[in-house]
Formats: sequence, structure tokens, C-alpha cells
Amino acid sequence: MGPSLKGRALRLLSNREHSKHELAQKLKPHAQSEEELGQVLEWLLVKGFINEQRVLESIVYRRSPKLGYARVARELQEKGLATEAVASAVRELKETEGERARAVWAKKFKTPAQTPSDKARQQRFLMSRGFAPSIVIKVLSEVQLRDGTEQRMVADNEEDYAGFIGSDD
Repeated sequence: MGPSLKGRALRLLSNREHSKHELAQKLKPHAQSEEELGQVLEWLLVKGFINEQRVLESIVYRRSPKLGYARVARELQEKGLATEAVASAVRELKETEGERARAVWAKKFKTPAQTPSDKARQQRFLMSRGFAPSIVIKVLSEVQLRDGTEQRMVADNEEDYAGFIGSDD
């Protein structure tokens, strides 16, 4: 016979923070019944082993230096965290979005793109990390201007696809 449900839960929690929803999903295959699973989860909550705020802070701390607010928000929602808590965290992340996007760009690319295909690759990279299109445009435009090139990026709408306009005649 394997470890008890409580033992499995404590072992999972010893590795990292888990939300109640996430822990329930992982323990469900090992539970004898829904009632047993509910009792274990309630015991963990009462004892303070499950703390949704700690889970939220942990994810934001670990993931926000590398990812945009959209991607962090999705991960928080997948953990089953409260909508209000996720919205609050996202508001705070939006304030630093530009700085974080510049840091991610600088770590990956170091120098501005020289061709339109390189620019598109840099744009896709930042957007795949969950940075808003308007932030991506701003960061790449700043890099181009700082480098002294004449190309600039434009977007019709900040949430729409951003395209490039340049003087590569």
C-alpha cells in the first residue's frame, strides 16, 4: 500500500506551494472517495499548509521577471486562484511591463534587429512571453531609435497585431 492521501499532499506541498484546486487535481486519482479528498484538503487549509495568497505571490515572484502579465495571469487562473486576487496581481504587473519586457529583450537579443525578419522574430519572442503588443512595439521602437536606425513600428490598435514600417527602400 502506498502513502496516505495526507502524506502525498504534504510531500507535494514540501516541493512548492500548491493551490487547493491544483492539489485536488493531483490527489484525486489516489483518493478513495470525494469525501476523503475533501477532508484532507480542509485539514490542509485549517492547518495553513494551503494558502492561496502564498501561491499567488510565489508564482508572481518566480514568473514575472521572464513573462508578461497576460502569461502570468493565465498561469494564475490555471491554478484556480480567486479572480479578484489574479486581477489585483495583474494590475501591479502592468505597471512594470515595459521594464520587464526590456530586460527580457536585452537578455535574449542584446543588439537591435537589422532585417525585418529579425524584427518579426524579436516581436514574436516577446509576444510569446505574454507581453502586450503595445509594450512590444514600444520596446522594439526604443531599441531601434537608440541604435540610430530609421525604422519604427506602428500598430493600429494597441491590442491588434503590430506591423513594421521602415525606410528599407
